[in-house]
Amino acid sequence: MHRPQALLVMRPDSFRLQFGPAEMRRLRSLADLGDPIWSDDLDAPHTRARLAETEVLLTSWGCPTLTADRLDSAPKLRAVLHCAGSVRSLVSDEVWNRGILVTSGAEANATPVAEFTLAAIIFAGKKAHLLAAEARANRADWYSVAAREDLSNFGRTIGVLGFSRIGRRVVERLQTLDTAEVLVTDPYADAASVAAAGGRLVDLDELLTRSEILSLHLPELPQTRNAIGVRELALLPDGATVINTARGGVIDHVALERECATGRLNAVLDVTEPEPLPEDSLLYQLPNVMITPHIAGSLGSETRRMSAQALSELERFIAGVPPIDAVTSEVLEVSA
Repeated sequence: MHRPQALLVMRPDSFRLQFGPAEMRRLRSLADLGDPIWSDDLDAPHTRARLAETEVLLTSWGCPTLTADRLDSAPKLRAVLHCAGSVRSLVSDEVWNRGILVTSGAEANATPVAEFTLAAIIFAGKKAHLLAAEARANRADWYSVAAREDLSNFGRTIGVLGFSRIGRRVVERLQTLDTAEVLVTDPYADAASVAAAGGRLVDLDELLTRSEILSLHLPELPQTRNAIGVRELALLPDGATVINTARGGVIDHVALERECATGRLNAVLDVTEPEPLPEDSLLYQLPNVMITPHIAGSLGSETRRMSAQALSELERFIAGVPPIDAVTSEVLEVSA
């Protein structure tokens, strides 16, 4: 079986984090690694010389865009196996024009995001983020504070906007809760697939008017920017919580700020627009808004799931087996 020449291209910290001894042993068992085995600069003379023989790139955060000029230096390149999520900043039209296989680690990255989202939904049902702030302010009277709220995950109606690879996993994980119903809106989903995961496909207005907790799983595209704006937020019932682990740009933050400032809505935001928010943003000050610094996706040891997936993609590439998670220009039109 042919052993391709491979090169790792990513930031130094990504390389150290994602390719420990176990990953490097597995990589060496599959491919030939020259000198250098890793680079973060595709324009350096020693990297250009290495690119001339490279058939497979394993990329991650910090890999420069694969422009026509850089691809000219890699005439034998046949595959780009990305050890992270979106490849949007990595690929250029020239990659597609040359018929180079591109794969993504987005499937592996979906797991920690879905886990984080489930935790956020459970906390939202108990209003944990709100009561944590109130407990600090009312240190002698916790119980009367908690008694004011409907603190429960039983019988909640939860809305999932976007039946993406993450949205699907969230719906599946929600089956561990005694929810009243899990509603899903996605123009590309079919009712049977949603039902198999444990949800019910509905239109956007029904989703919004019935969701006590709304979880966003939309890619940020021109057609989804500010998809949740003044009208959509107004349809949510009083006391609803908006959870965003997708992209900040899918929600109108000015409109969200207004709704949360009145206390009518609550929010759990792992992503914002811009990111980070301006220092004077009111969202920082609101006790009913929980902001985390984009931590839902793969971090720490979680990133090695994506390395493992890329190495599995390499095995499949060598064996001539279809990839697990191929990315095409058409796929990028409707995904992150």
